[in-house]
Order: sequence, then C-alpha cells, then structure tokens
Amino acid sequence: MRPKARPEEIDEAELAVTHPEDHAAGVKAVLVSMGRALPQMGAVRTAQTFARLNQNHGFDCPSCAWPDPHGHRRVAEFCENGAKAVTDEATTARADLDFFARHSLADLEAHTNYWLGQQGRLTHPMVARPGATHYEPISWGEAYRLIADELGALASPDEAVFYTSGRTSNEAAFCYQLLVRSFGTNNLPDCSNMCHESSGTALSASIGIGKGSVSLDDVHHADLIIIAGQNPGTNHPRMLTALDKAKANGARIVAMNPLPEAGLIRFKDPQTVHGVVGKGTKLADHFLRVRLGGDQAVFQGLAKLLLESGQIDREFIERHTHGFAEYEQHIRAVDLAIVEEASGIGQAQLREIAELVASSQRTIICWAMGLTQHVHGVATIQDATSVLLLRGMIGKPGAGVCPVRGHSNVQGDRTMGVWEQMPESFLAALDREFGIASPRAHGADVVESIRLMRDGKAKVFVGMGGNFVQAAPDTDLLEAALRGCSLTVQISTKLNRSHVVRGRTALILPTLGRTDRDLQASGKQVVSVEDSMSMVHLSRGNLKPASAELRSEVAIVCELAQELLGPEHPVPWQAFREDYDRIRDSISRVVPGFADFNARVREKDGFPLPHPPRDSREFRTATGKANFFANPLEWVPVPSGRLVLQTLRSHDQFNTTIYGLSDRYRGVAGGRHVVFVNPEDVAELGLADGMHVDIVSEWDQDGVKEERVAANFRVVAYDTPKGNAAAYYPETNPLMPLDHVAKGSNTPVAKAITVRLQPVAG
Repeated sequence: MRPKARPEEIDEAELAVTHPEDHAAGVKAVLVSMGRALPQMGAVRTAQTFARLNQNHGFDCPSCAWPDPHGHRRVAEFCENGAKAVTDEATTARADLDFFARHSLADLEAHTNYWLGQQGRLTHPMVARPGATHYEPISWGEAYRLIADELGALASPDEAVFYTSGRTSNEAAFCYQLLVRSFGTNNLPDCSNMCHESSGTALSASIGIGKGSVSLDDVHHADLIIIAGQNPGTNHPRMLTALDKAKANGARIVAMNPLPEAGLIRFKDPQTVHGVVGKGTKLADHFLRVRLGGDQAVFQGLAKLLLESGQIDREFIERHTHGFAEYEQHIRAVDLAIVEEASGIGQAQLREIAELVASSQRTIICWAMGLTQHVHGVATIQDATSVLLLRGMIGKPGAGVCPVRGHSNVQGDRTMGVWEQMPESFLAALDREFGIASPRAHGADVVESIRLMRDGKAKVFVGMGGNFVQAAPDTDLLEAALRGCSLTVQISTKLNRSHVVRGRTALILPTLGRTDRDLQASGKQVVSVEDSMSMVHLSRGNLKPASAELRSEVAIVCELAQELLGPEHPVPWQAFREDYDRIRDSISRVVPGFADFNARVREKDGFPLPHPPRDSREFRTATGKANFFANPLEWVPVPSGRLVLQTLRSHDQFNTTIYGLSDRYRGVAGGRHVVFVNPEDVAELGLADGMHVDIVSEWDQDGVKEERVAANFRVVAYDTPKGNAAAYYPETNPLMPLDHVAKGSNTPVAKAITVRLQPVAG
C-alpha cells in the first residue's frame, strides 16, 4: 500500500471552497505569476528569464503548444501558466547530492508528487541499485555502461520500452527514435498516446493528415469558432488573446463543455487598459453545457439540421469528398430527441447553433481532451470534421480543424518519428540516410507497453522527460509493472513520482531544460520545436545550467548510442552531439517538409510545414478525397445511483506538474482532493456539500467486475451536468482501468469513468 502523504505537504483540512471566478487573466494573473517567480528565482533572474520567454531570440515556453504571433511580439509574450512553467524549471532550488544523502528511498516514496517537484533541479546522475536504501551518485560513463549491459542482456530489443514526453526538442526526438530503431525496436510510446492520438487517428482517415489545418491568422479572421471539450483559460491561456482578437474582428464563439470555464466567459488581457481597469471581453456568445460523451450527438444533430435546410456546399462535397451518400442517409435518420437525450442540449439551442454554422463563411472547430479521451473519441472528431466538410470549411482561409495540443513539442516529436507505427516512407528514408535497417513491426504504445511490463514481457523502461507514473492510467497496476522491471531510467530536469516508483535498478540522468544554455564542442546550440499549427521555430536557452554535470538530451542520447551500438555504428553520433546543425541536415533529408532546415528555421518566425488539405485541398487518404464516415451515435449513459466522472487539471498545474494547491478559477484553494458534483445529484445521492467520500470506479469487462478506489475527497456542489462529476488528475488516475480505451486510437478513457461516491466513516 502506498504511504500516505505527509501532513506538512498537503493539509486537506486547510482546503477552502469559494465561488468560481467569472473571468480569466487580468491583474491577478500578473500578481500570481510574480508571486511564484520572485521567491523561486529572485528579481534579477526573473527579469532576465521572462524577457526572453517566447521571443525570437529567446527560448520557447516549455508549457503548451499554442503558437507565437508572427512579426512584432509583446514584451510579455506569455501567460500565467507559462510563467509558472518557466519558474518551475528556472528555480534556484536544487535536488543535489546532499539532498539524496538526506532522503532515503523510503522517505522519498512517502512524499507527494507535489513535494518532489518542489525540491528543485536535479544536479548529478544518480543510481539506486538492488537492495539500496538511497540513490547514490554515478558517473555518466558508468551509467551508460549499465544501461547498455541491461539492454544487451535482453532476449529481444522488444523487451525494452522507450517513452518520451512532448517537452523534448525536435533534435533530441529525432536522435532518440534513431537510437531506438538502431537498437531494433519500435516500442516508442509517447504522451500523444494519452491525449491527441484520437485526433491523429480521426483526421488521418478524414483528411489525410493527423494535424490541424488552421494558422493563428485563420483564428483571428474566423466568423465562427466552436471550442469543444477544451478549457483554454487554464490549459492554453495564450489562446484567449487570439480569441479576443477574433472577437474584435467580429467572430462569434460557441463553447461546448460540461463545466462553465472562466476563460471562455470573460477575458481580461493584462496588457491592455480594457483588461486592467475595464470589464475585459466576453468571449463565448453561446455556452452548450454538454453532458460527458455527448459531443458526438451535438455534431450529428448539427449535420442533420444543415442537411435538412440544404445549407451545404455541394460543389465542395462533389469535388473533394467521398462517402457522402452513405453519410447523408445515416445523418438524416438521426433522431433529434436522441441527440437531446445524449447531449443534454435542447433542440432550440441546437437549431440556434446550426443557424450560426449555416451562415458562417469561415468556421473553425477547436478541441482538446474533452473529445479525445472517450471510447468514441475518434468517431466524435470525425463527426466534427464532417460538419466542416458539409460547409466546405477545409482548405479555406479562416476555417478548418484545430486540435489544440498540450506539451510544447508534442506535435514535433511525432513528426520526428516518435511513434510506434511510423509509415514505411519514413523508415525507408531513415535507412537510406544512415545505412541502418529499421524494424518494420509496429511497436507498443502506452497502454500496450504497460501490459508488456505487467506480463514480464518488457524488462527495461527508459523515459525521456515527463512523469509516466502520474500520466498513465490504472496507477496501482502501472506501479507494480514498473517495479517488476530490471531497470528503469529517467532523463529528467526535476524529481517526480516516476523516480521513486523504480525497477530493481534505477537511474536518474539529469538534463538541461529549455531555458538552459547548451554549450557543445562547436559552440552554443539551439533546438527547434513545432507548435499546434505546424510552425517550426528555434528555442535558445540562456540561463546558466543548474550544475556542470547536466547534459543535454541530445548529448545523453548520442553518448548512450555510442556505448550501446559501438564505434562502428554508421550513425555519426559524435558529430550529432557536437553540432546540432548536423542533426538538422539529416532531418532535412529524412522528414518531408524540412528541406533546407538549417536556413529556414533561422528565419525570424521560423517556417510552416506543408499541410496538403490546407494548402491545396489535396487529401492524401486511401480514396484520394476527404472522407465522410457514417458513425453510429454513441454516448455515455449514467447508471442509477452512479455518476460519470471526468478527470481534469486545476489552474495550478500543467499536465502532471503541480505548481501549487489553488484552482482559483473554480474557487478551490489549499488542496486537490475534491470532486465536483451537480447539486441535484448531491441531494439525490444522500450526500452533502463538504462531505468527504471515497470515489469508487466500477468497470465490467467480459462479465468480470472490477473496482478501484481513490480515497477521501471532499464533495463540492458545482455547476456540472446532472449525472456528471469531475476531479483532478493525477489523483484520480487510479480509477482508470487500463483496458478502458478509445476505439481506433487506444487512448485511455479519462472522461467517462463510472463511479459511486461512498461517505467516509466518521
């Protein structure tokens, strides 16, 4: 059983609940940012760091992947959560050798993930050997030999798993996948498997490419923007500035979400007079409080109303699409009463939105995890795309699909080949460039990797960035699987739970962050990233590293490759480590769209990658056209006496990184163990606002019923749809069954967990 968190870390008795806020950003966001930065970095370092954040000659924000504006940028071209992310990385606190000498492995495991992250930057490579009581220092050379020996002893390269998060640069990601494929496996799970895999799967089938089709300028000039299953005020706050500009240009905004989120109610831009002393901008003109899993019903209902009114673009459909006849027959048979039952959206409101879609000449649909993390997530995104296809809204200025990615380079990592099923064209180009023989059999994604470790079929886990233990589902099962590994390796900037849930031998390899200066043999290095809208640009770290022992991710990968693969291996690992331009030269010959990479990425704003549907209405699907799909309508019913739970972030976190214990937009302070429940459900279930409950998830697979428990959460009466509830992750990740996944993408289902709430005795 996991030790309980120490009371001095998170005292849930101090948890306070007030009214949610009705706006995002404003002066308070500036004060919060400075209140976090100054104590952790000091005045001088704060000024130096923030002045370079998201500037052309500075470093890219390590938080979200929302694009930077072209041309002139504001002095403070960042948001509150970007400031928190940079503060978290640029802190002067250190988890150094003395720290590890003071804290045993048992002691570290007893602390919370939040506490671990607050201890500062890692400074030295560390090892925990079998039977050890503490992490101990290890030289880089010895660490590489240990990894190479463990990997070399495996019966097959497929017994190793190589994970990465979206903070990794293009250059590091390219080298990482090259190392893994040179070793002989495609086991390359990444954070995309848990977030936008449904988007990539759906869009690849619908339009031929798994990326969004719009630019930032398109957002600024859209007539209508539908934001579904997304909370930009917390997860992508700079998006609010773009929406503000779109509103100024006359756009209408529709928000579809179970919870009313402050960022879509009103935005107070702290860099404008209107945002400081005025009321700010009302963003959402319409709010569809959709039930969990009901978005597909909304999109099919809108499509039905468009077809019945005849307000579709038949020329576009006939010229550029396939499958319309079957789709039309399916959609015309949709019952609007069923749509209302599934979504909770009344027919009058649905017709109002359909009229907006019909009259708009430039429509964008944006979405995030609220759509992707459902069993029918792929179908939902295909149905959203089909609404745009009906109106000819792909390959048109101011219109298109806009999946908003999370981590700053999660899209770039995939472009660079971090995927367990890269196409033959990529693998063949990789082999030609380096004279290697990449494996062709598809590898394991996140869910399959956990199964392999659980079953003893994978024995080495290597993680480059991220916090796999807290990001993935079914926490107890996952922790047991990792503890069964012979070796776990974490390439990280800071401590997290993944460092204390370890294999029989565990390594911590400390790496540079995005803000750090990277000096190699050829001089100061730069790296590149790709944002949510396929723009590639440079990131230049300028801060003195936390320790002389730190190595860049590129250096770690290249040095490990030399030890593992030997001096005769055809990849020029030493040259790659010494000069990242050499990596970009190879990328330019392997990855489509990166010709003349080194020159183009040094242009002021970087460069856009090609996107055939956007650029020329070319759809590289199996049919050669954009595809309609007649997907069965699915939704998430609520069993009697139960609720359907979604996991979500607080405003004080980014993914699994917890910056603090406040979610001020939702009126929560001083703790995270809360569950948001509709007031009617609170009464009907015999509960009370403020009562403490255990959340018990119920899962029935092939007639075998399973239960999982997250203990001691405070009930908060909140404006959620009846039958739905919400709570923060990673605290509620233990409730997610490993096998509860989206059809087609294998994404863990985090937005539709059937639960019951059991009052805590006493």
